[in-house]
Amino acid sequence: MQRLPKNKPAPAMLDHYDFSKGVRGKYAKRFAQGTNLVLLEPDVAKAFPDAASVNETLRALAGIISRQKKIAVSR
Repeated sequence: MQRLPKNKPAPAMLDHYDFSKGVRGKYAKRFAQGTNLVLLEPDVAKAFPDAASVNETLRALAGIISRQKKIAVSR
């Protein structure tokens, strides 16, 4: 691995990278199908430090909503 002098900023792309046979967006569609990104506000992000905690909470909330809908329909 090439080391750069500390007083020089790193170039945006090093010379030894070769993307000449690369395909732009090759996996973009597949990635987008299984991904749903949501930007949390900072105060909310403090309460949910990782994806697992967000998913657990949303599943619990979805369960509550589902039960409330069933109760409302049966009345």
